[in-house]
Amino acid sequence: MARKPDIGAEDFFALDLRVGRVVAVEAFPEARKPAWKLTVDFGPEVGELRTSAQVTNDTAEELTGRLVVGAINLGAKRVAGFASQFLVLGGIAADGTVNLLGVDGVVPGDPVA
Repeated sequence: MARKPDIGAEDFFALDLRVGRVVAVEAFPEARKPAWKLTVDFGPEVGELRTSAQVTNDTAEELTGRLVVGAINLGAKRVAGFASQFLVLGGIAADGTVNLLGVDGVVPGDPVA
């Protein structure tokens, strides 16, 4: 994938990136591409938010309890009738597999800089 154009730091810092813990994983058979519905706890100030994630290389059991990074201020998006409230971040491998970003030494609600 080609590099995207430069943006100003103000655009990057406008994103609210937070650490959250996956507390529930549900099947999402209505989605066009294989996906899970994730419920993620972003700590006491934000609470739980839900998203659709095309993370097909992880089982529900592997995802439950995992710390993830989410962009929580992009607004809700409808995905196959489901309100996806944030974007969970991951790296995309050459084969299209999404690998969720990992974090250590932080707790749900911590901001990402």
